[in-house]
Amino acid sequence: MKVAIITGGAKGIGKAIAQKLASLSINIALWDVIDEGEESAKEIATTHNVTSTFYKVDVSKYNNVMDTVKKLLDDFKKIDIIINNAGITRDGLLLRMKPEEWQSVLDVNLTGCFNCTKAVLKSMTSQRWGRIVNISSVVGITGNFGQSNYAASKAGIIGFTKCIAKEVAKRNVTANVIAPGFIETDMTSSLPDEIKEAYQKQIPIQRMGKPTDIANAVSFLISEDASYITGQVINVDGGLVM
Repeated sequence: MKVAIITGGAKGIGKAIAQKLASLSINIALWDVIDEGEESAKEIATTHNVTSTFYKVDVSKYNNVMDTVKKLLDDFKKIDIIINNAGITRDGLLLRMKPEEWQSVLDVNLTGCFNCTKAVLKSMTSQRWGRIVNISSVVGITGNFGQSNYAASKAGIIGFTKCIAKEVAKRNVTANVIAPGFIETDMTSSLPDEIKEAYQKQIPIQRMGKPTDIANAVSFLISEDASYITGQVINVDGGLVM
């Protein structure tokens, strides 16, 4: 059975991805900083009859990531797939943005993607098979008012992934990006109704996406059906960006 790491996997999009991959008989290594990951991992294991283990890890800390990968390799013996999904927001106008609000978003969203990808790459290239899917955002393509830190981090993920895709393609490792649009998560549910309605009017499909929409795209990109696809950005956004 293949083994997949999902960062930020305790809830929301990450948990939906973990559930989808588990339904395909893939063993799951669930990474997160919140303790809810323990229950999510148990739920996934029970529902899908796979091994699902929770690792509490801060992806922004290089040594924490490297140590966790060593432990994971002891537990699972291999790593086939990584989904870099962990991310945070610290929104605000640039004129008012504190340096630590800028840096914390870059540390988790972009440096975290670097740390995790670097940590698993040797294992993937040695076995000559791997799938890397990095979760960016349409905001990394279009920009967004009050999100200069978030947009920069998500645009950085796109450039980073294209470079990695070129470096590892000859080893049968693919690297792609999914850029979600407006998805129903805890992050978006806290927005005022009028803001959500305004966003929804901009979406041609006229509804917000669901975490399962992202999970379904991930399941395709990690499959053999997508073995000739690498270095690409797939917008899953109901037509918001065309």
